[in-house]
Amino acid sequence: MRFFADFHIHSHYSLATSRELTPEKLDYWAGIKGIKVVGSGDFTHPGWIKELKEKLAPAEAGLYKLKNEYKINGDSNTRFTLTAEISSVYKKLGKVRRIHNILFAPDFAVVEKISSKLQNIGKLTSDGRPILKLDSRDLLEICLDVSDKTLLVPAHIWTPWYSVLGAKSGFDSIEMCFEDLSNHIFAVETGLSSDPPMNRRCEFLDNYTLISNSDAHSPEKLGREANIFNCELNYEAIISAIKKGSSPEFLGTIEFYPQEGKYYYDGHRKCGISLSPEETKNNNNLCPVCGKKVTLGVLSRIQQLSNRPASYQHPKQLPFHSLIPLKNILSAYLHRGVNTKKVTTLYHDIINKTGSELEILLNFSVNDLNTLLGEELADAVYRARSGNINITKGYDGKFGEIVFF
Repeated sequence: MRFFADFHIHSHYSLATSRELTPEKLDYWAGIKGIKVVGSGDFTHPGWIKELKEKLAPAEAGLYKLKNEYKINGDSNTRFTLTAEISSVYKKLGKVRRIHNILFAPDFAVVEKISSKLQNIGKLTSDGRPILKLDSRDLLEICLDVSDKTLLVPAHIWTPWYSVLGAKSGFDSIEMCFEDLSNHIFAVETGLSSDPPMNRRCEFLDNYTLISNSDAHSPEKLGREANIFNCELNYEAIISAIKKGSSPEFLGTIEFYPQEGKYYYDGHRKCGISLSPEETKNNNNLCPVCGKKVTLGVLSRIQQLSNRPASYQHPKQLPFHSLIPLKNILSAYLHRGVNTKKVTTLYHDIINKTGSELEILLNFSVNDLNTLLGEELADAVYRARSGNINITKGYDGKFGEIVFF
C-alpha cells in the first residue's frame, strides 16, 4: 500500500492555548487524498496522552484512528502513530550538548512505561517537548529497555543549536553521541534546511535512512515535508521500512527547498547579514557589521564534516520531490503575507476545487494547471515543481524568500 507519513508534529503550544491542535484538526492535513499516517506528537505530556486516549481508537496493529464522534469531515483515511520529541541538554566531552530526538512507540502501554521512567529525570508537564538533563545515549537505552519495538531518530540533525550534528552544540558523528548503542540508530531526520544530496556528501551517513518530516507547530504545516511508503499499513511494517530505507517499502521523501529553510546560510539576523560558507570563512566567522560571531548554517556545517563534493551523486539515492507549499506560492503571487485573508481565501478556493494540495504540486499537467489557476500562477507552480525558481536564502532563523513574479 502506498501512503504518505509525517511523524514530527507538536501539540505543546496547543496545550497552553485550550488544546487548539486536537487530533480532529489533523484529519485533513495538507489536503492529501488517500492514506496518511501522522505522528501523535508529545506522548510524554500527561494532558496530551489523556486526550489521545480519549479520541483515538485502535486501527491496524500499532496505529490509531479518530473515533467517529470526533471526525470533522468523515474522512477515514488518517492514521496516527505514537511519537514524541525530547530535548536533551547535558554536558559531554567537555561541551554542553543540546539534542532533539524523535521517539516512536508501538502502543500506549509502552508510552506509559517510557514516561514513567522519564518523569523521574525531569518535569514532563512544563512543555510538550520536555527538556531533560539526559544523555541522548541514555534516552535511547531507556526506550530499548522498555521495548525493542521503539525507535529513536535524531531530529533535524543539522540545526545549529538543537541537533546531533549542529554547529553550536552537536557532535561530529552519530557514534560520538550514541556510543555503544549507535547500531540502534537506523535513520536521521534531514530538517528543512537540508535535502538528501546534501546529506549524502557525508560518507558517515551512508548507513542511515534519510527521513523528512514537517516539524509542524500547527496543522497547516503538516505535510510540507513527508515520507512515501509502499508497505503494509501497520506500525511494525512502517518501522521496518524506515530501518531498511530502500525500495520497494520506502520510496523516498517530499522535501522543502533547503535554501528556503531558516538555517541554510550563515548569518547574523540582527544585522541583516547573510553569508555563504566562503564569505564566512573570509570574515573569520565574524559579522562584518557588529564583529560578533555569525550563526553557522547547515551548508557550512555539512561542508565541515563532508568528504564528498557538492556534485556527488549517491548511487543508491532514493527519489525525492522538492516542493514549495501552495500558500507560499500564492503569497508571492499576490504580494501578500502567507497568513493574510486574501492568500488564505484563494488557497481554500483552489483546494475546494481539487481536494489535494499535493496533487497540484506534484501531478497536475500544465494544461490542468492553466485551467485551474490561470497561466501566470500555473507557471509558478510548474517552475516550483521543476526547480526553476529563485530563493533568497534563509539564515540565522530567518526563512528564505521565493522570487517568482
